[in-house]
Amino acid sequence: MTLTLAQLQRGQKAIITDFNVDEIPLKLLEMGCLPGNEVELLQVAPLGDPLYINVNDSHVAIRLETAKEIRIDLINEF
Repeated sequence: MTLTLAQLQRGQKAIITDFNVDEIPLKLLEMGCLPGNEVELLQVAPLGDPLYINVNDSHVAIRLETAKEIRIDLINEF
């Protein structure tokens, strides 16, 4: 089962594995939203869109539709 950034729960961390390059804004890629980078979901807006994430030490708000195009692997923290 492939997870997407949209399925991440608040406080969870993951590694970006892949994304649909046609659906990701260039600015997001420039800020470090690339495969191999760690991402953490910081907060979700009251109506569920946008998502507030930390990627590459940058705090970014992204649309839910964009988050659905970013595939991730969860990081297990004990």
